[in-house]
Amino acid sequence: MRLITFDDIIETLGKARTRGWNFIASKLTPHSRARTLSAFDDAGYLGANWWIIPRINQRWNHMITGHADLRYEDYVARKYFSKRPFSLLSIGSGVCSHELYIARHYNARVTCVDIAGDLLKKAEGIAKEQGLSSIIFKHEDIRNFNYGGKCWDAVLFHQSLHHFKDISGVLGLAKNALSEDGLLIIHEYVGPNRMQFPSHQIQAINGLLQFIPRAFRVRKGTMRMKNKISGPGILRMIIADPSECVASEDILPEIYLHFTMLEEKPLGGNLLMLALKDIAHHFVNPDDIGHAALDKIFALEDKYLERHPSDFIFGVYRKKW
Repeated sequence: MRLITFDDIIETLGKARTRGWNFIASKLTPHSRARTLSAFDDAGYLGANWWIIPRINQRWNHMITGHADLRYEDYVARKYFSKRPFSLLSIGSGVCSHELYIARHYNARVTCVDIAGDLLKKAEGIAKEQGLSSIIFKHEDIRNFNYGGKCWDAVLFHQSLHHFKDISGVLGLAKNALSEDGLLIIHEYVGPNRMQFPSHQIQAINGLLQFIPRAFRVRKGTMRMKNKISGPGILRMIIADPSECVASEDILPEIYLHFTMLEEKPLGGNLLMLALKDIAHHFVNPDDIGHAALDKIFALEDKYLERHPSDFIFGVYRKKW
């Protein structure tokens, strides 16, 4: 476990530059919920995170569905709900991009629940613009949400379950909300708590960075070169967002206690997440050199995954009785 790292200093200075010192000051409050909200209750916070890269999403699509251009939303809707309309409850839905897609393309009743009001307002605006009447947005804590009994065909956690400390309790709520043959769907980080990655993983990430051309390693909003990472320190993780990966190691064990696996696909991310953080913008519309770099680092991560469990998982599960 690392208390403070060099990455913490770089990350803090970067946040001050891109989001202002008021944002940094917001982290000094003793109220953990307020620190959590300041981390992601902002429609402009996405910055240069690795998932903005189109080829990352194509890679995930292929890992889940076998086709780079087939989204998991389409895959799930066609495979599990092809013959009937269905209801979907999304817990911790954030900007609701996946939920809006489902509401737009399928005969589904969708409800999004999150404590991040700004993100839900943005999503609600998009729904109104597109004339989507089958999706609603609830700015509530899931512990206070009225689930309406065992009536949901599916409960979705898309990169939200790892923000809960009481994984067992949250999964219990999801289980109780599901209909008799309802499905739990996750697209989740399930790696080490607080992203306290082992030394061999940090070394592998630094090795991978050397295969990215220098022009693609300039950090967003700075002139600083990304040559090496040390991983996040535990202190910054707690201060920046007390909910981030607080009990991520418990996710799969708790799911297996309460649900039966129908399918589970590893999505990697062990090396790519930290390697591409703050430099992902270079790869949104890459040239041939950028594409070649992505090919190389994808291959390096695939080789790493042959020996280590994936930090990100897509899964579909049916509840046990």
